[in-house]
Amino acid sequence: MLLALLAASAAATHAAPPPAPDLAAVRARLPQDEVIYFLLPDRFENGDAGNDRGGLVGDRMLTGFDPADSGFYHGGDLKGVIKRLDYIRALGATTIWIAPIFRNKPVQGEAPHASAGYHGYWITDFTHVDPHFGSDEDFAALVRAAHARGLKVILDIVVNHTADVIQYRECPRHPCAYRSRADYPYQRQGGADGQAINAGFAGDDDGSAANFARLTRPDYAYTPYLPAGEAHVKAPDWLNNPIYYHNRGDTSFTGESATMGDFGGLDDLFTENPRVVQGFIDIYAGWIDRYGIDGYRIDTARHVDPAFWQAFVPAILARAKADGIPNFHIFGEVNIDRMDPGYLARYTQVDHLPAVLDFAFRRAVIDTVAEGKGTEELSDLFAEDALYRGGEAAARQLTTFISNHDNGRFASLVLKAHPDIGDDEMRRRVTLAYAMLLTLRGVPAIYYGDEQGFSGGEDRAGREDMFRSGVPSYNAEHLIGTGETGARDHFEASGPLFGGIAELARIRTAHPALTEGRQITRASEDRPGLFAVSRIDPVNGREILIAFNTSTAPIHRHVQVKVDSSRFVSLRGSCPASAAAPGSIALDLAPLDYAICEAKPLK
Repeated sequence: MLLALLAASAAATHAAPPPAPDLAAVRARLPQDEVIYFLLPDRFENGDAGNDRGGLVGDRMLTGFDPADSGFYHGGDLKGVIKRLDYIRALGATTIWIAPIFRNKPVQGEAPHASAGYHGYWITDFTHVDPHFGSDEDFAALVRAAHARGLKVILDIVVNHTADVIQYRECPRHPCAYRSRADYPYQRQGGADGQAINAGFAGDDDGSAANFARLTRPDYAYTPYLPAGEAHVKAPDWLNNPIYYHNRGDTSFTGESATMGDFGGLDDLFTENPRVVQGFIDIYAGWIDRYGIDGYRIDTARHVDPAFWQAFVPAILARAKADGIPNFHIFGEVNIDRMDPGYLARYTQVDHLPAVLDFAFRRAVIDTVAEGKGTEELSDLFAEDALYRGGEAAARQLTTFISNHDNGRFASLVLKAHPDIGDDEMRRRVTLAYAMLLTLRGVPAIYYGDEQGFSGGEDRAGREDMFRSGVPSYNAEHLIGTGETGARDHFEASGPLFGGIAELARIRTAHPALTEGRQITRASEDRPGLFAVSRIDPVNGREILIAFNTSTAPIHRHVQVKVDSSRFVSLRGSCPASAAAPGSIALDLAPLDYAICEAKPLK
């Protein structure tokens, strides 16, 4: 009943103007038709130096601005993104995924361990753009400018937590350890033997709003309080009430604490409460209404209880559809560092997320292309696509990636595996990984700066500035494919990685087999070497064969194809003009290279 009521509320009728014909064509594209470009606005381009300090006055501990420190704001903003939209389109991207732009707590922590909310994940105001990035109108202008160029806009959102505002009296200087429900039940304060609270509550929660209203006081485990001057720092204002937070101390990332504990001190929302569920439906439905965005990437999705997503997702999709956005793309972050599709699939089956970030794909590409494991790991990955809710077709909507802002760039992992690698081999390995990303099943996400040869590692190290940087470590970084370093802008379209990625993106978007087509594994090995798949055109049934050589030696192999695939043209690489025999093609692949061969009908 709760799910139905919430969905109905979100889909309540409200007139939306019909989209312009060109916008309708953009919105008609399916999620799997897209090539995503993921960027952090603070690190992308500074279009307006007047907002660098977010309208705040004082030193960096008050404004968050220090362009020489990798943990503080550098000045990038929404006007800067608008300025570089044609650069993004030239790379072949069709969608921009932009890190959270909501108002953040400018600085958290104490010196020397303080850092700023430049990344966007320490939100205080969920209703407006952070002044460091510009204004609400700047975001509206960005969406309009993107749509005018045929680009969709996906916004990164957070539901699991807010900025660290709530403090606990029991541990003012140190993180509070997590206290479980078994030891600190809702009905008693301070532990199982403590004073009874909420008289009359029998623990028989039925999920109703009435039961939640008398469920607990916010201090049953710790005593929360709002520091002076921060009683109303969050928006909407209901977010300032500690009753809507778990208040149990820092998560240990195990058991119930994975969804109920504070993530590094960040205030963990009580997402089981219907007031919180409806509150966030209203917040994020409102962003769709106001700006006409095309999708949401959900941060820390696995740290929220499944019932929340079961209510939130259909409500948001209903609101998007009511606003004329039929293919609104939602995918959640389920961060793991292992090749475990079954674990990821659980969040589509249980939580009913339409898609997740494919961390298993990332791990498989790292293992095979960066670290030299057998290519059978890739075939094992795709063999489990049926586990996702909706099966293999649903797996084609998973967002695939090889680099990101948390786990580092693919190039950094190649360097880790091969410390003495030469620049040519490095470029080949990175290019091969991007060939997999842009031709295999899933919705590929390019991490900004990879196309310029950035090679930074985890967290701050991989969040380099595209514009002229003041961070010494960024300026000293070795750029893959060029060997250059230096403090300068990085928007050239002439580099080998940019050109290679752009070529792959154009091939992908020009061929429905590579976007919406079924994928069949054709060859893999228990060592570095051949991995080959066929992608099948969903309309005419013709195949495109894609073959990769992950070894440092040339290979010659016969690879299975469809019996009626007798004539081939090369979309990239060396492809024979015809099959060697019915159902077989002979391929020659150079070391760390790939080929894309399109079957053509007989004349």
